Amino acid sequence: MKRRLPNPVLLFSVLLIFAASSSGGRAQEADELRRMITDAGDAGKYSGSGSVLVFDRTVSDVQPSGLAYVTQKRLWKVLAESGGLNLRAITFDYDPLSGHVEIKRARIIRKDGTVKEIAPQEAMDYPAPARAIYWGMRQVMLPIGRLEAGDGVYVESFKKGFTYALLREGEGEEDERFIPPMRGHFYDIVEFYSSNHVIEKSYTAIMPKDKPLQYEVYNGEVASSIRFHGDKVEYNWTKEGIEPFKSESNMVSRSDVGTKLLLSTSPDWIAKSLWFYNVNEDYGSFEVTPKVQAKVDELLLGVESDKEKVWILTHWVADNIRYSGISMGEGEGFTLHTGEMDLHDRCGDSKDKAGILITILRAPGFESYPAMTMAGSRIDYIPADQFNHCVTLIKNADYLDTCPGYGDYKLLDPTWVPFMRELWSSAEQQQNYLPGVPEGADLQITQLSPPENHYFRINGSSRLHADGELEGSFTLKAEGQSGASIRSNMVRRRMKAMWHEYFCRVMHAISPRAEIRSVVRNDPYDLSEPTKVSIEYRIPRYATVVGDEMRFVPCVAAYPFSDTASFLRMNLDLKERKYPFRARTSRLVELSETIELPDGFSAASLPSYGAVKGEAASFEGGYEAKEGSISFEARLELRKRIYDACDYKNFAKAVKGVKHMMDNSVVLGR
Repeated sequence: MKRRLPNPVLLFSVLLIFAASSSGGRAQEADELRRMITDAGDAGKYSGSGSVLVFDRTVSDVQPSGLAYVTQKRLWKVLAESGGLNLRAITFDYDPLSGHVEIKRARIIRKDGTVKEIAPQEAMDYPAPARAIYWGMRQVMLPIGRLEAGDGVYVESFKKGFTYALLREGEGEEDERFIPPMRGHFYDIVEFYSSNHVIEKSYTAIMPKDKPLQYEVYNGEVASSIRFHGDKVEYNWTKEGIEPFKSESNMVSRSDVGTKLLLSTSPDWIAKSLWFYNVNEDYGSFEVTPKVQAKVDELLLGVESDKEKVWILTHWVADNIRYSGISMGEGEGFTLHTGEMDLHDRCGDSKDKAGILITILRAPGFESYPAMTMAGSRIDYIPADQFNHCVTLIKNADYLDTCPGYGDYKLLDPTWVPFMRELWSSAEQQQNYLPGVPEGADLQITQLSPPENHYFRINGSSRLHADGELEGSFTLKAEGQSGASIRSNMVRRRMKAMWHEYFCRVMHAISPRAEIRSVVRNDPYDLSEPTKVSIEYRIPRYATVVGDEMRFVPCVAAYPFSDTASFLRMNLDLKERKYPFRARTSRLVELSETIELPDGFSAASLPSYGAVKGEAASFEGGYEAKEGSISFEARLELRKRIYDACDYKNFAKAVKGVKHMMDNSVVLGR
């Protein structure tokens, strides 16, 4: 029978006593840690993992203000050299504007039983690596040094504060800056999944009795208990035997499917919505100043249509406010910077881009507000803050019929639509968001965008010569996310002098001998019409000629611009999927071509494709032989961005139909 591990809360308390007691108590603590390291077993028990986390125990002591004093104790055992390398330094991230981290105790328990204490003063505090967002984040690094298989590492840390700061005035009491933005309320998100083996993980929240706490465990089971201690309530959650999470390619975020605990004292999302609305209005984030008004008047000079005004303002922000979040001191987080600040700096992260759009929409009289969302993963219903992105709402704008919304509101996203014809990126389909509106709102989700909004159409004609040379032309028309991918490959990833080189790459992906005779395209900076590109080409020795037989894949069937088709790079070799998965967007692909054959040749064998039909995806296509020519047509429809695991077989079969089309040759005979 498996021996049950000690009660995590009791042991946690015991360790706290040991840490503060005499040398005899420290010796007892060391003996207990040695025993647990020994009981953890060796590498053979953990499928080749480099280390195992013996325990991870966290206690959050929540104050009436919502501030939590968090103590965390962790014990690792090194199983192999790789584990020692990963543990040679242990880091803690924090924002100095709103958070505090310190190392209380650290020790190495060598495999021979000796103990080495690491003084907390050895920890180093330095700026955290940053890219695109520079908010002054820092890291505390604790150097551990060389470790060998069998060694253990024990670290006790203390934290207070939170990730995002608010705009505040005055210093206040010592812990004032650590109090969460929604004052008086507490929330946390606890992951009970891991990339490594975890023998035991526990989380304890000690709450004032008069502060109601709601919580829920998602995607699994976690043992829980509640204890009363005078004017405090102690909530405990424990999970044992956590196996390494096994990801699948293109799966949804691990937080969508991994076991996790959400807890919050906020009553519901409506309360959070009202708070988010008020905190920005009270600060004056969207005040229309004379400088803002002057800029808007300049941009909208002579424009009468409301739809055109919204288009101009959204894309001005998208294309002229660089995505680069800079530290403003006490100015990051849920309170959006003022429009005038963003107008002056001409840069910012998503909240800055959303905020200035709200401001310049209000200038000509539109009613606009912010919304919080989570790009890349789901927001669950317990109102713990699960946000990493900010977007814009506009009211009474039914003329924005391609933008998702709810009720009287439509969504705009100036962060994700540079060089796109969309005002809301359809790469954000099936995404939760929380509006910050005066009447309050519940958690929402964006609708699916129909595949035809993202069509990718190529129509071509070509002539095959007896020596195998193929010459012809085709025209691409692409809309929505499909068109945006091509614009992005040109405008955002290449200098203008390299645009022609991009089209050469497109054709060389079909054949390295391809020669481009001409390219006619519309201006990628002009968003007034869908993307359009016409290419005339010549490919010497394209078809394989052996005696009286010729083999080739028609140019359009080889899928020009396949670099924009991310679904073609998905792993479709899985027999089945355990988790939901995602593609870039819903989309419609339509391909057609007529090929004039050399004199004396006719179709000997034409590839055939079985039609694929389903709720998630469909594919159909094939060839038709005519006098002196053959014609080809194919149609693929992908109907979602996020697919359920049960959609996989339908999705994979449809995409494999496209790959079969790209890989299988037409055979001609004389």
